[in-house]
Amino acid sequence: METNVDKMKPVRLFSFLLAVAVGLASAFSAEAAKRSKAEHVIIVGLDGWGAYSVPKADMPNVKALMDAGCFTLKKRTVSPSSSAPNWASMFMGAPVELHGYTKWGSKTPEIPSREVNKNGIFPTVFSIMREQRPEAEIGVLYEWDGIKHLVDTLSLSHHEQAVPDKLHPDTLCKVAEKYIVDKRPQLLAVCFDEPDHTGHAAGHDTPEYYTMLTKLDQFVGRIVEATKKAGIYDNTVIIVTADHGGINKGHGGITLQEMETPFVVAGKGICKGGEIQESMMQYDTASTVADILGLTQPQVWTGRPMKSIYR
Repeated sequence: METNVDKMKPVRLFSFLLAVAVGLASAFSAEAAKRSKAEHVIIVGLDGWGAYSVPKADMPNVKALMDAGCFTLKKRTVSPSSSAPNWASMFMGAPVELHGYTKWGSKTPEIPSREVNKNGIFPTVFSIMREQRPEAEIGVLYEWDGIKHLVDTLSLSHHEQAVPDKLHPDTLCKVAEKYIVDKRPQLLAVCFDEPDHTGHAAGHDTPEYYTMLTKLDQFVGRIVEATKKAGIYDNTVIIVTADHGGINKGHGGITLQEMETPFVVAGKGICKGGEIQESMMQYDTASTVADILGLTQPQVWTGRPMKSIYR
């Protein structure tokens, strides 16, 4: 005859195993936090920002970050030099041959991903953050709807599309400011859809393109100020980078104007190192973010962290 004691055994075993799992997760999270160089990383992505433009651009906030930290104007895109393949590589730590997103507007991989996580998508920096630091506040804010297909939204605490208009060109910036102040995220990506639109409409390396860069620079400055208002500035690393550049009114080809993008990094633990001499690819962005946050990157990633950026 089954007794009440016998009935309690599976419940106790489950409770014990759950407690062990929670304890291991907490220990793993604590270890990752201990290895981190900073508690917060904010990535600001400017779609279509070619490295060729930086010397001529009126971008005082970005250039202040360059002066305070490290930068390269030679980070190369994956091919093709278009949006989805490069946003994917930026967040997934691997080239198109591994993650499989090969076209401008890819929503799912055209090549089967070499590996997928429990959510059925190639591992992203957001998903490994969720696995290794389960308690973290992780966000992605964007203008282009295509971003949501490339970040593993199931691993995020919050994701939101914020579309600007002529009367409110700073919609995304306002959403980002509020999110930073309210939630103090450990990992956040803010993805603007400019200067890409201006590059397609007026052309790259045009007065209109540089005017847009100046506006975007103001948004970068406001995001930095939001970290101060949130009280996290002194423990934050800010990265400003891009998916691709452009030439004439397009991109996707193999010119350096299309393939070379800026990577600017400054903040907690980052040296005033000037130009990064290491060779950098798009997928090295995810690896560098993971390294800053003390995360162990998956074996399937091929990205390398830029170690020279540290003090």
